[in-house]
Amino acid sequence: MNALMQVEGLTRRFGGLVAVNAVTLDLHVGEVHAVIGTNGAGKSTLINMLSGEIAASEGRITLDGEDITAKPQARRALSGVGRSYQRTTIFPEFTVHENCRLAAQAATPRPWALWQSARGCASSSGAADKALEATGLVALATRTAGTLSHGAKRQLEVAMCLATRPRVLLLDEPLAGMGAEETERMLALLERLKPAHAILLVEHDMDAVFRIAERITVMVNGAVIASGTPDTIRNDPQVRTAYLGEEQHA
Repeated sequence: MNALMQVEGLTRRFGGLVAVNAVTLDLHVGEVHAVIGTNGAGKSTLINMLSGEIAASEGRITLDGEDITAKPQARRALSGVGRSYQRTTIFPEFTVHENCRLAAQAATPRPWALWQSARGCASSSGAADKALEATGLVALATRTAGTLSHGAKRQLEVAMCLATRPRVLLLDEPLAGMGAEETERMLALLERLKPAHAILLVEHDMDAVFRIAERITVMVNGAVIASGTPDTIRNDPQVRTAYLGEEQHA
């Protein structure tokens, strides 16, 4: 099966600092590809490069065979690249449905429809409805977003991302700060999203990563030191030493 997104030799330099060093990976529909590593490993910088927020110093990114390396973030979003952030980015004073509708509206602007109320846009409202259904938030559609639990807010962020109709989901620590029950709901959501999306997951919860991911890439100091199935990564001596903190014995 061909990869939906391919990354080849992606590098980002900030002066003399190489934050991401020649990273190569690919994302397939139907898979969660997790990227793990300690703080400062370059994971968030990598997501920022894939989403178009930070330009690459070197390397190439293709989406469904099209080179998008030079495309800005807005153009990538229109091409089907969606992302979530480490910190909550919802509009707390708006309802859950309004948050999703605004996300959908931003993805498909209609500057010619100046006479039409944004609330009356059937396309963006329909996309919001579908996103809330996919994430299990329909019952909370009229709730003010700022009153949601932490876990529900993280689900709403994914729903807002889905409202833009992405094919690739770049999720930056969606489980951060969650309790066990909230984590289970998010993992169940990712399982439901897998069949129609290629998902890149940056996450520190190792139990969750090894449960949900089909493939795992491990980064240290901006570079990939290992990539493969969960079993391959779990048994890789270099990973166990550099990331899991285990010592190798002669």
